[in-house]
Amino acid sequence: MNAILTAAAEGEHEAFVTLPFPSFWFGVIAIGTFILLGVVTWSYRDVANRHEHKVNNSQAHH
Repeated sequence: MNAILTAAAEGEHEAFVTLPFPSFWFGVIAIGTFILLGVVTWSYRDVANRHEHKVNNSQAHH
């Protein structure tokens, strides 16, 4: 059991990962993605009201 724990502890030092760019940019990319998705969502506002003839006909049938 001690041999397994010792091997695992030694392996942790070898698993050092370097980031492809500074960590600050991960936040900038995430915020930019959310803003882009918000703009796409905002662009679909009031789409149902663009087809008023369809809205009037569907309300008459119910």
